Amino acid sequence: MSSEKQTILKVHEPNTVESMIHGFQSLGIKKGDILIVHSSLSSLGWVSGGAQAVVEALIKTIGDEGTLVMPTQSGDLSDPMHWGAPAVPREWWQTIRDTMPPFDPHLTPTRSMGRIVEVFRTHPDVIRSYHPQHSFAAWGKQQDWMKEHSLSFGLGPTSPLQKLYDHEAKVLLLGVGFENNTSFHLAEYMLHKPVEDVSSAPVMIDGKRKWTSFEDVEHYEEWYIELGIAFEKNQPVTTGKVGAATAKLFHVRNSVDFAKDWLLVKRDMTPREE
Repeated sequence: MSSEKQTILKVHEPNTVESMIHGFQSLGIKKGDILIVHSSLSSLGWVSGGAQAVVEALIKTIGDEGTLVMPTQSGDLSDPMHWGAPAVPREWWQTIRDTMPPFDPHLTPTRSMGRIVEVFRTHPDVIRSYHPQHSFAAWGKQQDWMKEHSLSFGLGPTSPLQKLYDHEAKVLLLGVGFENNTSFHLAEYMLHKPVEDVSSAPVMIDGKRKWTSFEDVEHYEEWYIELGIAFEKNQPVTTGKVGAATAKLFHVRNSVDFAKDWLLVKRDMTPREE
């Protein structure tokens, strides 16, 4: 059975812009909300207008006074020595470092972020932050937050995530799980003595392409499902349906504060590999 046929069978009638607006409103999303969205188009069932309709429904739900944010990450702009899916021959590494096009907020596609994000990042009224691996895109009243995004510690206190934390933003998980909750990353930078790492990617500096290294911290995505289960048991999370998709709505600040304490205990209890 084709994937498109499967999406048709998930719903009794097509998802439309209006039906999704109703679903988002029923979940608790309001005009003027600051909202970061993680999504799966196929989870909704068949949508009249596809990803474009989802983006339009989200924008209409929060209105002109709101701000819509999506992570637009491009992890393939990284050192090929760390690639594993797939790995490339060692003798290719330097050629890749020398020739990979630099990050361009207008041209660089996302990696593994889904079709809704790809449509959103190309919206003419969207601003995308400048980070080769951890960029965000935003539409709406506070979209200028995207203009400030440091290269080092790209999901930390000098990233758009901190702005979302400071301004009581909400998280919408639309058909995806807590393993997709980018906000958890901000907590990793708050840990006492976070383990530091180094990443690298091609960027433009003073009008010239440069392969650049920058600091980061160790990330713990492998724990996010377990973390999400604990978070949902202990903090307010609204769960509902938008089309066939299970949707969850909660506050960025709650998720980060909970994750900080949970990760600190989990990290200290987990033996480290030498």
